This record gives sequence, structure tokens and C-alpha cells, in this order.
Amino acid sequence: MDKIKAFEQELNYIKDENIRKSLEIMINYIPDYFFHIAASSTGKYHPQYALGDGGLIRHTKAAVRMAIELFGIYKFKPEIKDLIVFSLVLHDGVKKGIIEEKYTRFDHPLIAVDFIKEHSKELTLNKEQLELVCDCISSHMGKFNTSDYSNVILPLPKSVEQKFVHMCDYLASRKVIDVHFDKYNNVIEE
Repeated sequence: MDKIKAFEQELNYIKDENIRKSLEIMINYIPDYFFHIAASSTGKYHPQYALGDGGLIRHTKAAVRMAIELFGIYKFKPEIKDLIVFSLVLHDGVKKGIIEEKYTRFDHPLIAVDFIKEHSKELTLNKEQLELVCDCISSHMGKFNTSDYSNVILPLPKSVEQKFVHMCDYLASRKVIDVHFDKYNNVIEE
């Protein structure tokens, strides 16, 4: 599978070449299972388009598309927009762990942050950019930061960027919002 091709649409939203190249590096490290699993094993927390084979990648692409739409009313600097897209592409990149586990890992935001930091020397992000991405990913669950099945307490979003990433992820998980995809799992821009 060509993982870069799978995210070509999202990569094209990123204007800064260094940020785009860093995201390409990380996309190639996303576990293969990511491209085939559903966003929700039960279907309870995600819309129909995010279920079945490829559901998680469609959910991820929908979250990015929510950001692109909302950038029209939320005025971020271009670099911040790029870092938000970077964060959204990777927010669920290791949802079932680095090596696929049977169930979603509640602590997957923290695993994703550690995963990015492990590869940070390969990236061209500066310290502040890396910190923003990691903070956005670690807090993307928003108020859903505790679980009866885990002792982990995920951080709550604090900054505008963190709250924005959470909002995009949340909107992409709402059953009342329908997003349409082509046969390559690209969002159809209507």
C-alpha cells in the first residue's frame, strides 16, 4: 500500500514544505492496520462512513476536512493550519497500539505522542512545532479523557489549537454529519 498516496489530498492542504515532509515521514510509520480497521468496532461512536474496512482512514480524512472548512471562520496563521492538519492526520494513527491489539487503546493519544517523539530526529519540525502537534494529539479526546477500563487520565485541551483539533475530531465522529468519499477514500469536495 502506498501510504503517502492514501493521504495525498490531506498532504496537499499543507503549504510548508518542511511540515509536509515531516508528515510524510510519519505517515509511512503508521501501522498497516490503520488503513483497514473501522473507526469504531461497535459503531456506537462514529457515523456509517467510518465503519467497516477503511473506516478509520475515512474518519481521519473527515476530521481534516472539518478543519479545512472551519479555517474559513477560525483565523489561524498558515503554519498553525499546517500543524493542525498534521495533528489530525496522526491523531488516531496508532489507535490499536503500535502493533495491532484486539481493542482500541484508550491511551492511544499518548502512544501516538511517544511514537512521534521516537521519530522526531527524522523530522524537520522545530521544538515549538513538535510541542504543538504533541499537545493537540494528546488532548484530542477532549472531555472523554477518562475510561472505566483504564487508570490513564488524558490531558484536556487547553489552547485554542488543542480545542480546535478536538472539535474537528468530535465533528467527524457525529452521526448527524455525513461526509462523502470517492472509491479511493478521498473526501468528495462538493
